[in-house]
Amino acid sequence: MRFLNATMAFVLLILSMATSANEGLLAIQHEWAEINYSELESDDKVDALLTLASKAEALVKQAPEAAEGYIWLGIVQSTTAGAKGGLGALKYAKAAKKSFEKALLLDETALQGSAMTSLGVLYHRVPGWPIGFGSDKKAEMLLTKALSLNSDGIDPNFFYAEYLFDEREYDKAMMYLAKAQAAAPRPERPLADKGRQKEVEQLKEKVQAKMN
Repeated sequence: MRFLNATMAFVLLILSMATSANEGLLAIQHEWAEINYSELESDDKVDALLTLASKAEALVKQAPEAAEGYIWLGIVQSTTAGAKGGLGALKYAKAAKKSFEKALLLDETALQGSAMTSLGVLYHRVPGWPIGFGSDKKAEMLLTKALSLNSDGIDPNFFYAEYLFDEREYDKAMMYLAKAQAAAPRPERPLADKGRQKEVEQLKEKVQAKMN
């Protein structure tokens, strides 16, 4: 009987930790969307993202074998790099790269392949050698692999369209933008969906301008 009680207590503890981690992850997702799509000045946005990164790091420590925590830590770090800009952004981009690579080692299918999508974006946006680690070849490989896991998702379709736009493949870019626009809404992430759909529309206008 004592063994059963101890086993039940352990199971309840694990379930409680999982619930706490999920709630923490959702809170980070919501706060990231608020910061990322805000009108904050660059320095204020960086400060807000660094504070959020500390929360994401705490979540990783709470669940070190969960790929999801590393994915969101990497997303916050890569967003910080974008907000920082210039050479000062590189250290945040490198930190994000490590976070995404760790997530891929743990579970490359976590969050429908979000680590692949996000790492692909990094390889696409970061300058190549000798300044950074950017690589269009690696970017395309990761982005297309992410699409194989989440072919109808708004993020993989948008970011692959962005890559295709930079490669001047405008017809293909429009095709993936259409898929991004048609993506099913994510009930738990309405602000992120709204912000991303705005980015989809902005990129669509750029593509159309190139095609006219």
